[in-house]
Amino acid sequence: MGKHEKLLLKIISGTSDANIRFEELRELLKSLGFAERIRGSHHIFRRDEVAEKINLQEEGNKAKPYQVKQVRNIIVKYKLGGRADV
Repeated sequence: MGKHEKLLLKIISGTSDANIRFEELRELLKSLGFAERIRGSHHIFRRDEVAEKINLQEEGNKAKPYQVKQVRNIIVKYKLGGRADV
């Protein structure tokens, strides 16, 4: 199991939203096909098949917990996890 798969499982489980590293979350979104645009401290991710945009901001070296929850909801809603149960 690769690092993206481990992070994906960690996000889907929802048990450690406050302990997700910002850079790891950025890399995961890129690997899921999201395009990144940076405007100041905002990292905005878009994907053609996804209606919502994801707006991330770094808090120290961690992602903000509520933003990790938003990412989880989008991954589950659009079944971006690559598995039948995600």
